[in-house]
Amino acid sequence: MGFEFGTVLVFAIVAIGFAFGGIAGSRLVGPRLPNAEKSSIYECGERPIGVAWFNFNPRFYLVALVFVIFEVDIALTFPVVAVYREWVGTSPSMAWVAFAELFLFTAILVVGLAWVWAHGDLEWVKTLGPTQAAATEPAPRKAA
Repeated sequence: MGFEFGTVLVFAIVAIGFAFGGIAGSRLVGPRLPNAEKSSIYECGERPIGVAWFNFNPRFYLVALVFVIFEVDIALTFPVVAVYREWVGTSPSMAWVAFAELFLFTAILVVGLAWVWAHGDLEWVKTLGPTQAAATEPAPRKAA
């Protein structure tokens, strides 16, 4: 049984047709009642307060990235753990290989977590050391 490209092509055309058909249908049938409130920018139904351009602490991104890394660890570990008992019964050598791979994968992530933790990147309020504090202070002005 070969792979039928015609079926995939028809499926892709129907999928694209649904997408563009829905957009075209809403343009043709939907009401057009523009006003100032609809034209304003909103975020989650809230009116904007202040300017949109402000400094955001990148530490939030780092903590979120560490969280995503460990979520991916669970997502990649679960399928192997789900079939591990079957591998132990049928092929003990395969079970040891899977165990070693899971242990190595998790060990690499734990070393990464220890490195991030040791550098203080998981702290919400990070204190600056003497060299970092000196780098952020403005240079003294020379007398003219």
